[in-house]
Amino acid sequence: EKKKLNFRHKTYLAPLTTVGNLPFRRICKGFGVDITVSEMAMCTNLLQGQNTEWALVKRHPCEDLFGIQVAGNKPDSMVRCAQLFNDLIECDFVDINMGCPIDAVYKNGGGSALMGSPGKLDRIVTGMSTILNCPLTVKIRTGIFDNKNVAHQLIPRLQKAGASAITLHGRSRQQRYTKLSDWEYIKRCANIPDRSVPFFGNGDVLSYTDYHERLQCSSIDGVMIGRGALIKPWIFEEIKENKHKDISSKERFEMLKKFCDFGLEHWGSDTQGVNHTRRFLLEWQSFLYRYVPVGLLEVIPQKINHRPPLFVGRDDLETLMASGNARDWLKISEMLLGPAPDSFDFTPKHVSNSYK
Repeated sequence: EKKKLNFRHKTYLAPLTTVGNLPFRRICKGFGVDITVSEMAMCTNLLQGQNTEWALVKRHPCEDLFGIQVAGNKPDSMVRCAQLFNDLIECDFVDINMGCPIDAVYKNGGGSALMGSPGKLDRIVTGMSTILNCPLTVKIRTGIFDNKNVAHQLIPRLQKAGASAITLHGRSRQQRYTKLSDWEYIKRCANIPDRSVPFFGNGDVLSYTDYHERLQCSSIDGVMIGRGALIKPWIFEEIKENKHKDISSKERFEMLKKFCDFGLEHWGSDTQGVNHTRRFLLEWQSFLYRYVPVGLLEVIPQKINHRPPLFVGRDDLETLMASGNARDWLKISEMLLGPAPDSFDFTPKHVSNSYK
C-alpha cells in the first residue's frame, strides 16, 4: 500500500529550474517551508546516466518532505525513469512537469505540450503511478493557449490515471508572466465534482495575506509558492507567524552568506565550485533585488506584479541590494566569495540584465 500524501495546508516550495537548487532549498527549509521539490530533471538525460542531471535530484537531509520533478514526453521512458527512482532514490513523491513553458521542452513534446496530448498523458501517469513505490503528483497550467483553458478537463483524467495530488499554475503556456495568475479559474478547478486528490493552486503569492486570501476563498488544499519565495524566502516564516517581517539588509546579507556556504558544500570549494556558487547566487539576485523592505513600503503588502520604483535604502547595503544592475549583483557576490575571475561573464536566464 502506497503512503497517502498528507499535504493539506502545508507550505510548498515550487520546483524552480536553475534557481530551485539544493542550497536555495536549504535556505527555505531554514525559514520553515514544509514541502520541497528538486529542480526539473529531464527524463532522457537521467536515462543516459548524466551526472549533472542526477545531481539535480539530490536530496539534502533537512528536506523531510521531498519530491523529485521529472519532465519527458515518452511513456516508456518515463516508466523506466520511475523504476530508476524506486531503485536509486529516497523521495516522498515524484512530480511530473506538465507545465514547463520553455521552448526546447515544449517543442520536444514535454512539459506543457503534454496538456495537448491527453492520450499520451494518460499512459505516462498510469504507467508511472503503477510502477512507483511512492505517490505520483502532477503540475499543470490552465492550458497551452490564452483563453483556452483545459485544466478542468484534464484533472478528472489525471485523477483516474493515478495522480495522488495536482497543482495548477493559474497561467497558460502562452501567457508566461504577462498577466496575473487566474485564481478564479483555480477555484473553479478545485470545485470539480468528485475530486478526491489534494489540489494546490500556484501563482503571485508574495505575502502571508496573499496566501491566506487564496486559501480561504476556495476549497484548495494548499498554495504552492515559486517567485514569491525567490524574492523573499522568509515568506514561509511570515505565513507561520501571520505577520509581515521587516528584514534588515544585514539579516539578508547573512542569508546570502549562508547560501554561499551551502553552495561551496554542494558544488565544491575549488575554483569551479566557487564559480558555480557565484553564478547561482547571481541568478537568485535577479529576483532578490525586487524586494522592497516593509519599512519603506507606502502600501503593505508589496504585490508581485508591482515593479517597485527606485528607492534609497536605509543604509548603503540596502540600496545596493535593491539595484537591478547585474554589476551590482556581482559586487555583492565579491563581498561574499572574493573577486570574480577576469573571464567571468553572466547573463541571467530569467531577466534581460547581464554582466560581461
